[in-house]
Amino acid sequence: MKIINHGMPEPYKYETDYRKIPKKYLNSNIPKGRKMIKWAPFATMPQQYETIDGFIEDQNKVDKPVFDELALRDLNNVLAQKLFYDPPATIKYWEDGYYKTIECEINKFDSERNKLEVLDNGEKFLLSMDCIVEIE
Repeated sequence: MKIINHGMPEPYKYETDYRKIPKKYLNSNIPKGRKMIKWAPFATMPQQYETIDGFIEDQNKVDKPVFDELALRDLNNVLAQKLFYDPPATIKYWEDGYYKTIECEINKFDSERNKLEVLDNGEKFLLSMDCIVEIE
């Protein structure tokens, strides 16, 4: 093999990646540069920052889940068991593009609005049955 780094200890003589060489063996006279992220200077208006942050955040969102008949039946069975026998539950639900989890007590089911009323630390929440993914 060809020696690349003359004057360095044996394990670093053949190393081509400077990040793997300890800092004490590197040349300290190398200029640091401007230390600037290249695309940052182009975002000159605050609205651009907000728009870019919005685009980045929107990439993490997921679509609303769609269930088949079997999954809905299983979810309804678990809900009925929790509602009548064991009200404390952990519910995973979809909201505004994100999955969220809440540990709560199931209070009642509103069949007219198709919503589930739950209590979390004394506060009432209404969760749409279309958005509930899992009940444990």
